[in-house]
Amino acid sequence: MNIKPIRTDADYQAALKEIEGLMMAKTDTPEGEKLDVMVTLIEAYEARHFPMELPDPVEAIKFEMERKGLTVKDLEPMIGKSNRVYEILNHKRSLTLKMIWRLHQGLGIPAESLIKPPQTHL
Repeated sequence: MNIKPIRTDADYQAALKEIEGLMMAKTDTPEGEKLDVMVTLIEAYEARHFPMELPDPVEAIKFEMERKGLTVKDLEPMIGKSNRVYEILNHKRSLTLKMIWRLHQGLGIPAESLIKPPQTHL
């Protein structure tokens, strides 16, 4: 197994091309093990060079609502009465720690997304 660190964009492109050829490798084979190592190296390079920004808390809530087919009524146990839910969804009110905890537990939204300062909406 000839594997080297990914330090440059050229290394990254070569690594992507290499794993393309290994995608059908079976686990517990030399090719499968090489694929595992290469994917780990690529993930580390991407995390360092292409960090993903966490979504705005309200956008994260709206995304989960759409994904799960939820309504404002479904958020009431986590946020409060419907007028409070609308205030949150329209950036008129900030989430409280209790709301963040309930949304994290109830919808599985990462707490890191919910505690991020909201984007300002004019």
